[in-house]
Amino acid sequence: MKARIVYASMTGNDEDMADILEEDLQDYGFEVESSDVSFTDASDYLKSDLCIFITYTYGEGKMTDEIADFYEQLKTLDLSGKHFAVMGSGDKTYGEHFCENVFDYEKAFKEAGAIEATAPVTIENAPDDDAIDKIDNAAKEMADLLNG
Repeated sequence: MKARIVYASMTGNDEDMADILEEDLQDYGFEVESSDVSFTDASDYLKSDLCIFITYTYGEGKMTDEIADFYEQLKTLDLSGKHFAVMGSGDKTYGEHFCENVFDYEKAFKEAGAIEATAPVTIENAPDDDAIDKIDNAAKEMADLLNG
């Protein structure tokens, strides 16, 4: 099984999440490729069985240019038959906008025809032990679903 992780990381928190998830999925036998959203085209997901996007939400949920461009590309794809997962970090001081971009991407993947492999994983700021457990559990759910 091939997994593609694309991440957007302003502070390094989401890159850390991507690294944790990549290691987990490799332990479950996935062939994993990870890349920064700035150096990735959404069509790269077409070569994978599992499509993962990890993003931050800045402020009150407005997407930064790099995230918005990739989002627009994603919405043009047909990902029927592929599975996806979304994860990300945010700051709870923004209330209803906490991790809003994670849920924007969840909707875009569904509209592209992809099947959700696990519930979105949202964390506050940097991954702590609880967040790592959430990422580990999500990786297990993805592996159980895709590896049978």
